[in-house]
Amino acid sequence: MGNFDGVHLGHQAVIDLARQPDAPLGIITFEPHPREFFAPDAPPFRLMNAEARTHRLEKLGVKRLYELPFTAALAGMEAEDFVAKVLVGGLGIAHVTVGADFCFGKGRKGTVDTLRRMGADLGFGVTIAKLVALDGTEISSTAIRTALAEGRPRDAAHMLGHWHRIEGAVQHGDKRGKGLGFPTANMGVGGLHLPKLGVYAVKVDILTGPHKGTHNGAASLGVRPMFGENQPNLETYIFDFGDDLYGQHLSVALVDYLRPEMKFDGLDALVAQMNADCDRARAILAGL
Repeated sequence: MGNFDGVHLGHQAVIDLARQPDAPLGIITFEPHPREFFAPDAPPFRLMNAEARTHRLEKLGVKRLYELPFTAALAGMEAEDFVAKVLVGGLGIAHVTVGADFCFGKGRKGTVDTLRRMGADLGFGVTIAKLVALDGTEISSTAIRTALAEGRPRDAAHMLGHWHRIEGAVQHGDKRGKGLGFPTANMGVGGLHLPKLGVYAVKVDILTGPHKGTHNGAASLGVRPMFGENQPNLETYIFDFGDDLYGQHLSVALVDYLRPEMKFDGLDALVAQMNADCDRARAILAGL
């Protein structure tokens, strides 16, 4: 049980401890993230949307996912009531695994000690996963956000245990890239913590439609200063691919940061830089 934003190595340690040979692996999480509920106007912080989290958990062998709606009623529920009414009365748990810093219930008053005490009273087991450190530093979603904001996707991947990915449906754009010889798949990034704006070497998984598979590419994350746009989005150019992906779902993994966004003197200079970006991205991805 937890929020599992990013599903990093610390989260994976919790999940690994929960594995049992005679029971399906289940996850209890919350949607929206409690932090979103309590501070809806704060800057976006999530590393993953719910869809991306589900895909990552599936890859880890999760068979049952319980996304509890985080409403005012749940937020105001005392910790003891949450355990008795939701975990035991609603879900009928026999055993629960959480991280050592897990808190829950009204005012975050419920702790791992609360779970242990109530488990003894109500007849369910409790396992506490130790916090995970890497190179002497505790792994946290905050540290991962910092690495991404500084343009260090490989450092983020080191803590995540996988590439940081942006997932979503391909949207119709202004088709400028196609006119320049670089047709892109455009995706929104609303609600997500933004990595450093700029150009990346990427791995692209096409998740739906007739073109399912993994491809290499280059992507621009930003506001397109060359064209006066100001709403951040992700534009991905998939190498050696020319098919229509509108409405299909993509998972774009940020592998390496190539350069910041730039404004060019003209389209010829822009195209020359895009060619150079693609050449560099191809070389990086070929070496993985």
